[in-house]
Amino acid sequence: MLKMHEFQDVPVLYDLMIHPEVFPYVRLKANTINEYYFQTKTSLEAESRSELISRTIINEHSLPIGVITLYDIQDNYGFLSTWIGRPYFGKGYNRRAKEAFFDELFHHFGLDGIFMKVKITNLRSTKAVIKLPYVTAGNDVYPEIYQKINTQETRFNLFAVTRELYFSYHQFAGTEAVSIREEVV
Repeated sequence: MLKMHEFQDVPVLYDLMIHPEVFPYVRLKANTINEYYFQTKTSLEAESRSELISRTIINEHSLPIGVITLYDIQDNYGFLSTWIGRPYFGKGYNRRAKEAFFDELFHHFGLDGIFMKVKITNLRSTKAVIKLPYVTAGNDVYPEIYQKINTQETRFNLFAVTRELYFSYHQFAGTEAVSIREEVV
């Protein structure tokens, strides 16, 4: 579902990123393939300095279909950015990629939480975020972060995933699945 970035994936990812239904919502936009190669190199260097964590999203055939990145890591929290190519919309890749990434962030990197800022006009991303059962609407819960991300003309809603809520949900969901299985048998 996720892998480290590789330069061989840049042409496919670039073609997916420039689609008009994807491009406006990509955090780091590249207007040329050479610019995208440079951004990939820069991301790999930033990750080696622990400034961000980024992965290529792949499908069941190991083909690159998007990118998921945690930016602005401070005090064990960071901001999530995800984009998936248009041909892969609505197929469940977004949620699976987030789950795999959250597992890595909380288990391997020991982060405490993840913020997601979503443009108020981005209905597709808003719908995807609110489908996640362990997400908290953060506008009122984290007012200082909400104000910080809304200082310019573009308006955002803030969502958060904490380590505690994420693990609690998975513990409960796992217990529920076991109980149902036992009742059926």
